[in-house]
Amino acid sequence: MNRRVHAFNRGLDANLLRPVTRGMSAGESKGGPSAGGKAVELVGNFGGNLSLPGKVVNHLLQGRPVPAVKNTFRFLVNSTLGVAGFFDPAGADFALPEEDTDFGETLAVWGVPEGAYLELPLIGPSTERDAAGRVVDLFTNPLSYRLNSDERLIGLGARVVSKAGERGRFGDSVDSILHESADSYVQTRLIYLQHRRHELGEEGDEIDPYAE
Repeated sequence: MNRRVHAFNRGLDANLLRPVTRGMSAGESKGGPSAGGKAVELVGNFGGNLSLPGKVVNHLLQGRPVPAVKNTFRFLVNSTLGVAGFFDPAGADFALPEEDTDFGETLAVWGVPEGAYLELPLIGPSTERDAAGRVVDLFTNPLSYRLNSDERLIGLGARVVSKAGERGRFGDSVDSILHESADSYVQTRLIYLQHRRHELGEEGDEIDPYAE
């Protein structure tokens, strides 16, 4: 099943995401990023800012108040001085980079095992624990309860654009894994599990790259 989903995601990337994101981030104008790249960056900043309250909740659930406080100040600064989060004065002027986390990490802190590797349609590599975390993250952001349906759709669209921008920025690396490796599924699985375990500070069992 994972390989079939991976083949679907790979085909979607080749036929839609890769050509679209190349257009969004193609080239640089004199003295800096292209206009398209800058627009994607601003929209990505906006979407990232909207996600910060949820990250604050997760840090508190993990018993980590320091990153929760930093993300709170980052949200307040960028929501005001950063014009609703389109700009990032918190990072540029106040040394407050985003402290990333999610409910998958919260589950890891609580001792929940990662479970089996999964490849999810459209989303890509995950584990059973991270897939469950993605579902819960839909409900942990307190800001979502303050927005109407149109505002939530705008926020979702901004996060999609942000992900597309990442695909454009790291296009060469993604291409080498998905479209140039001998077995893109094996490479994707191995790289994701290694990175995620390192990110969470988990050693885990030795990874069998050919396991389904």
